Amino acid sequence: MPATANEFVSDLQRQLAEFATRIDEQFPQNTTVKMGADGLPVLLKYSAHVIPESAQRLHIEVMRRMPQRSLLDILVNVEHLTNFTNHFGPASDSEPKIERAAERYLLTVFAIGSSLGPVQAARHLGGVVTAHMLSFANRKHVTVEKLEASRRELIEFYLTLDLPKAWGKGTMVAADGTQFDFYDNNLLAGYHFRYRKMGAVAYRHVADNYIAVFGHFMPPGLWEGIHVIDALQQPPLSIQTDTVCSDTQGQSAVGFAFARMFGIRLLPRIRNWKNLKLYRPRASARYRHLDSLFRETVDWKLLRRHWKDWMQLVLSVQAGRIPASTLIRQLSHRSDVNTLSRFAEQLGNVDRTIFLLEWISNQPMRQEVTAMTNKVEGYHSFSKWLRFGGEVIAENDPDEQQKYLRYNDLLASAVILQNVIDMSQIIADLRREGWTITEEDLSLLSPYLTPGVKRFGEYGLDFDRELEPAIQQMLARRRSGSSKDGLSELVKEA
Repeated sequence: MPATANEFVSDLQRQLAEFATRIDEQFPQNTTVKMGADGLPVLLKYSAHVIPESAQRLHIEVMRRMPQRSLLDILVNVEHLTNFTNHFGPASDSEPKIERAAERYLLTVFAIGSSLGPVQAARHLGGVVTAHMLSFANRKHVTVEKLEASRRELIEFYLTLDLPKAWGKGTMVAADGTQFDFYDNNLLAGYHFRYRKMGAVAYRHVADNYIAVFGHFMPPGLWEGIHVIDALQQPPLSIQTDTVCSDTQGQSAVGFAFARMFGIRLLPRIRNWKNLKLYRPRASARYRHLDSLFRETVDWKLLRRHWKDWMQLVLSVQAGRIPASTLIRQLSHRSDVNTLSRFAEQLGNVDRTIFLLEWISNQPMRQEVTAMTNKVEGYHSFSKWLRFGGEVIAENDPDEQQKYLRYNDLLASAVILQNVIDMSQIIADLRREGWTITEEDLSLLSPYLTPGVKRFGEYGLDFDRELEPAIQQMLARRRSGSSKDGLSELVKEA
């Protein structure tokens, strides 16, 4: 980044001027947008992507061949591969004093992640554990931080597999919230005007390769975009996020300002974007085709005057002294007295102007943002399908509420990981049988598959059973220090 206020402002002004001029000059060649009677651009609808017949056949065949497993069998397989329960344990970090701790932890993940709860889960586990044993493991051996660390184990293992690379690099995420039902007398619960009922909002970030990398509960009515940067302040994964897609709730002028300072490209699908102001780089700047869109001029003097104060604020966030969401929420309340609030708004307006100009001129980007937001909606539905034990979160403790969301995400991540392993095996088998499977066919698959998952019935956990051949092969490769996942070798041989 530029090292002085003058350089910072000059660079920003140059970017805005060059981009606005280029988009205006290219506007006559743009066939995906036209000017309406009111002088504002109208985005033309684009045709839906046609799914090839070969991809449809592949999807049907994969669904048909998915092996049947219970959720507990899936958790056992994933535990053998990742040892994610190693992150659980007493607060003293000493060895757990409970018998067969890994099994107890898996049963706890299943009980709370599926929303059955300790009491109902214990009734269906054939007397293996009591409700008190499950509740004790949750309250004394599991924290929000430990759940985050365990889920990171699954995510890192997932990133080593080959099939997810056909869906995305993991550098782009989609952010969106979904409603959870709560008891009314609750600090977190509130009435949501869109869902028209009491509850709270689970705000999640889902990567382009379908894995969820962040989840957090927030009260309804709170602007979701304040948590966009928080997800990126978590301990970094081996693959770094550089692009965030969202809906209208995932953006604001202040959000754009913070995204720039953290090197994040923010791509929101903004509702009623024509009502937003676009900013000229100079008061004298005029444009032949898009001039009616520009209503204000950036206050460069303000940006130059308070640049140092802003940089000190950003450095405090980067150092972990204060969460970005706290500042975004505070600075979003416009105040003529608060100069940093005005600075963030002016800086964000520059980036939002550049984004909106690109939005009306770049149809592939609009399609990509729509596809990403569809993925996060798909994840919400998939994780809800796994919460078959009940809709209402019967917890009033804020910490337990945050743990509930992370248990559900941990269970969903385990099922996604198992699905990818099974899908990779099936694809290898199909290629041996002579199927021609293209990269496009693979890119149109999804790990949010449910035909192979058994949710109901009497539940049993056999931690010492003989592992499946695919799991044994992957474990052998990990013990030998090989960086390959084992499945990629099967595919190559096929």
